[in-house]
Amino acid sequence: MTSKSKPIIQIKSSQKVAGFLDSTMLHKKDFAEMIGVTLSYVYNLIDNTIPFSTRSTTLERIATVMDIEAEDFEEYKILQEPILIDDSIEFLKDSIKLKGLSIVSFLKSFPRKKRLEIVDILRGATPLPIDFKELSMIAQVLDLKKDEIYPLWENRLKQVLEASGMNINANSALINTMFDCAKKFINLK
Repeated sequence: MTSKSKPIIQIKSSQKVAGFLDSTMLHKKDFAEMIGVTLSYVYNLIDNTIPFSTRSTTLERIATVMDIEAEDFEEYKILQEPILIDDSIEFLKDSIKLKGLSIVSFLKSFPRKKRLEIVDILRGATPLPIDFKELSMIAQVLDLKKDEIYPLWENRLKQVLEASGMNINANSALINTMFDCAKKFINLK
């Protein structure tokens, strides 16, 4: 007895994107802004008038907006820029899911000019902002309280200080005083 397995049918990347746009009723212009390309580029991708992108950054942005893995696109090969998925990014992604939002709904909560930056944060190409007001804007969309996002901000600021050459341990008294002042300023103490 021989069993024939059905061949796996690979859906073309352009069809995946077109299906996603149809199912989410996301306007092509909004999608173009979210992934950092022109509207005509999106039309050309969907219509197959140009080859589907092989640029890792573009594919990662498309995958992030679609809430899928970049590897789901056969064109995706090698990462071109460093990706940093740390606990803070995972926390944001989990918060989006807990709030019951799709990635598209989450992105639409921000001004158009901010959406591409948020996509890059979610895909790990851009770190969380060190500007507390910027981080608070993200938290507001997710109904997170200051005490929930403060640790993300503090960790991010420590990363920046260390990357700039500060020895956090040797300067712990200064760092602790600075963060105590920050907590008072944002009314956490």
